[in-house]
Amino acid sequence: MLCRLSTHLPRRASLGLRTFSTSITNDTEWEQNWESQVSTVSGATGSYEESADQLRDISKSGVLKFTDLRDNPSRFFAAHRILAERSPILGPGFWIRFTVHYNLFAGTVLAVGGEEHLEMLEEVQKNGELGCFALTEQLAGVNSGLVVGTKITWDNDSQDFLLESLGDGANKNWISQGLVGDKAVVLADLHVEGKSVGPHAFVMNLRENGALVDNVSLEDMGGKTVGNDLDNARIHFNNVRLPKSAMLNKYADVDEATGKYVQKIEGMRTMEMIGQRLFSGRVAVAQAALEFRRKLFKMTKEYSDNKKCWSPSGNPVLSDIPQLKALYEETSARGDELDAFVAICEKKLSMCLQEEILPPLELTEAIAVAKIRAVDESIEMCFRLKQEVGSYALMAGSGFEQMDFLQCCKFAEGDSRILMLKMARDRLNVYKKKGPSGDEDEDDLCKIMLSSIQSEMDRNGGDKQAAFDSEWESFYELAGLVMGRVSKSYLQEAEQDAAAMTA
Repeated sequence: MLCRLSTHLPRRASLGLRTFSTSITNDTEWEQNWESQVSTVSGATGSYEESADQLRDISKSGVLKFTDLRDNPSRFFAAHRILAERSPILGPGFWIRFTVHYNLFAGTVLAVGGEEHLEMLEEVQKNGELGCFALTEQLAGVNSGLVVGTKITWDNDSQDFLLESLGDGANKNWISQGLVGDKAVVLADLHVEGKSVGPHAFVMNLRENGALVDNVSLEDMGGKTVGNDLDNARIHFNNVRLPKSAMLNKYADVDEATGKYVQKIEGMRTMEMIGQRLFSGRVAVAQAALEFRRKLFKMTKEYSDNKKCWSPSGNPVLSDIPQLKALYEETSARGDELDAFVAICEKKLSMCLQEEILPPLELTEAIAVAKIRAVDESIEMCFRLKQEVGSYALMAGSGFEQMDFLQCCKFAEGDSRILMLKMARDRLNVYKKKGPSGDEDEDDLCKIMLSSIQSEMDRNGGDKQAAFDSEWESFYELAGLVMGRVSKSYLQEAEQDAAAMTA
């Protein structure tokens, strides 16, 4: 059951791995420089135009280069963590703006762009231009398995592309930085010679000389509970002409002479490399959730350490109240575990990023587990903390007013529920094909679920979807078991790494 998910996760004493997590960069001078760059970010107190200008200045400084995602990923992840440390004060807006610009926009160009696109990326950073990432749509996006309804067609006669939103359902939705961005990476279903060859990425000017380009319309998504220093746009493309150079063509292209679609590297799909951005994003999101939680607890403990309470004998401070004291100790131990787990995921993914290869399936599953656990446990612990400190949690500046930062984390880079369902479905399919794996709890649950699904299908005339829906609780329970197994394996590796560092 989802509500009992934490019972499947290993509990260990504090490993002292907070130092291990933050020392991955081993680059103190750079971290100090980066902290200085982001120290003046206004966050929730500013407008989205002001927030965008602040990111322009930070990006233009070159302290963090777009290419660091590939060449020095430890800096890329450290930059996200350092920004997230301030999230209980700043809220989620600037952190999201930052990761959209560096990971989703620039990271996608870096991953699937050709040489001319990499040169363009240098100019974008030099000029302080901003980019957005137009994937999610009103009826499709990350949660639908990267389904894309926006259409782009190669016109061989005019030697350019025609980009169009096929109805309101294909409008790009919740596009962060869409109202101020200068450029956009757009995911669209590419049609060549009358046939779809699947979603591909294109880079386009969203604005020229400050003005929105022709045949593109924007709509503000409206006010939010938090993060109103971040602009979110709905984008509609009405027969926009894009030059041949718009296609990010490292792995696939259209031959200008023949008008045919060409796969440059056999077996390497463009969307697989774009998926790398989801993996790096999930690690960054996991770390951000942990940093938010850590900072919120630190701020609250500073308050409760000095808040005296009445007692028949003396005046204890609020931090000494047993339930609050126990909560502080629990979150410290659980946080150490997750720091270690996420740090191992970062290390392994960084190797793949530097070598420009796809991560193995076991790592992508571990990254999904890390994202889900870090976010869900942070939501749980922060909510419990809120219940223990009374009216303090209602005070502006306490950090509790920014807790929807964690809600943003929950659906960012793949909704946690969807990731869990995929995890359970994949495990069930492995059991169907290969039989028992040796993990008794998972194998037993898979056997029961398959039997129940078949029985339900026999009763309802073969409606497979209805049968699967009837077992929804079991799917989440199975995902919990998988997460516990993966976590245990990675924590063992983290312990070994920590031991090696202190030897």
